[in-house]
Amino acid sequence: NTMDSETPLADRLADPSRPVFLLGEVPPGEGTPPGKVLEIATKFSNRSKALASDGFIVYDIQDEPGRSSDATPRPFPFRRLMDSSPYAALLARTSGKQCLVYKCVADEQFDEWITTAHTNHGISAINVVGRVSSEGTYQGPTISDAMARVNATPALKFGCVCIGERHTLEAAQARGKPYPTEHLNMMRKQSAGAEWFVSQAIYDIEPTIQLLKDYAALCRQHGKTPRKVILTFAPVSRTKTLNFIKWLGVKVPQDIEESILQHERPVDKSIDILCDHLRTILKECAGIGVPLGVNCESVSIYKAEIDGVHELFRRLQRILLDARGSPWKVVWVDSSLLTSTSKNENGPPRQALEDDRDNGNKKTVGTVNSASNSFHTVAPMMMGVVLGGALVGAGVMLGSSVSGGSRK
Repeated sequence: NTMDSETPLADRLADPSRPVFLLGEVPPGEGTPPGKVLEIATKFSNRSKALASDGFIVYDIQDEPGRSSDATPRPFPFRRLMDSSPYAALLARTSGKQCLVYKCVADEQFDEWITTAHTNHGISAINVVGRVSSEGTYQGPTISDAMARVNATPALKFGCVCIGERHTLEAAQARGKPYPTEHLNMMRKQSAGAEWFVSQAIYDIEPTIQLLKDYAALCRQHGKTPRKVILTFAPVSRTKTLNFIKWLGVKVPQDIEESILQHERPVDKSIDILCDHLRTILKECAGIGVPLGVNCESVSIYKAEIDGVHELFRRLQRILLDARGSPWKVVWVDSSLLTSTSKNENGPPRQALEDDRDNGNKKTVGTVNSASNSFHTVAPMMMGVVLGGALVGAGVMLGSSVSGGSRK
């Protein structure tokens, strides 16, 4: 399994043999001056260089009036945002990493958006999102029509969402179904061309575990290879954020909500809980054949929660990689030492730095000899994850002469 910085994000998402690690981002408000948009994208990119991510998710935020009622008002006022496609293109240019771009089908100019996103903004990975509710009036194609149109577009790959909360007996009965059917929705979308799935934020793990098991069983029944499922996690630290994710449809069990809000450091408690959730999912779903990835996001602009995303990302990445049972390491490469040409016969060996998984210290673990390998220039201190010798994510290409330091 050889993955390098030139592998498109869409191919990484679709490849069942490797995990994928993403960070979620929301575009700036509509009408934000271009200079300010660039500043926001650059700030996000610079902060994210400390993480070994494969790329970013850029969300398409809709008003979703169907969710609101007198009993469940929207916790935050809706703020119209700039289009996800041009912002994803800017983020890709500032970070050097590609983006998975969400697009809701509730858009009468859906076809034009697809063409512009690919042709003008270089987008090659799209997550097609259906209408939030069957109630109300929406413009644009149905989810089935939208998937068919994207699937017919050359050089575009797409995925869809999967929602554990829909895979419960209570949710099924509310829809007039005798049993949960989200696994059937996943199979239908897979048959339409979806090459991966991204969950919504997870706080109640039992429906997600059951969904993964039922989807795996359905794939075996039909002789299909399960698509990768990227599990989304979002740290929280205050009541207002918890109310917002619940308004979005995320179920937060009462005992978990209380344990977070009553803790001295709520965001740290939520991170601990989410790490335990991933461990449980991996344990319960071991051997079922569904490849997994991780996406971390902040659903607010609250600093403690934004900072918490980075800590959560590092810990979840470690948990998922450890669960694979093969050697891995995180490597920093200083691009000032690398060249974009193939050889430097008289130059000194290049040094690679590894993150010590036990105490977080950086240490030299091997050398990269430019006399026998070629390298691509990357951003300073950008990271990658090495799995059994093959680099994953982060945009760094290492030669085969990296020696020592592999974790056995």
